[in-house]
Amino acid sequence: GKKEIYIPYNNYKVSSPEVKYEELLKPGHLDPQYTRYELHRVWVVEGTLKPGARHIYSKRTLYLDEDSWSAAVVDQYDGRGELWRVSMAYLKNFYDLPYTWSALDVFHDLQARRYHVQNLDNEEPGTIDFTQAIPDDSYFKPSALRRRGTR
Repeated sequence: GKKEIYIPYNNYKVSSPEVKYEELLKPGHLDPQYTRYELHRVWVVEGTLKPGARHIYSKRTLYLDEDSWSAAVVDQYDGRGELWRVSMAYLKNFYDLPYTWSALDVFHDLQARRYHVQNLDNEEPGTIDFTQAIPDDSYFKPSALRRRGTR
């Protein structure tokens, strides 16, 4: 179904070169002064494990931003049905594309009380390059992958 919830949106500060990793990354969570949440319409998609099937998650609930179709928040449940992990895409608009994409992604493990952040680029010399040409199907053939592989 569809509903309105607060999701990470217009998160320009989290990827600002002026914000150092030491300032942004705090024990247990990102520093909230750099994050932004907005009330947005989302599609709620729930996936439940079929009887007899095995998977690390018994259920997942995805909250898809109605405007960009990005999975802004995902709740993942363990085999007991307890909320185990929460993933958040801190979305921002890349005006030159134009497209909404995550500035960074955060994965919270609520049971282990830790989190993982990916796509940090604040202190990096470059950022995501969306100007790369899209490869054709031959790029993904096993022989092409073998040629590009390193040992």
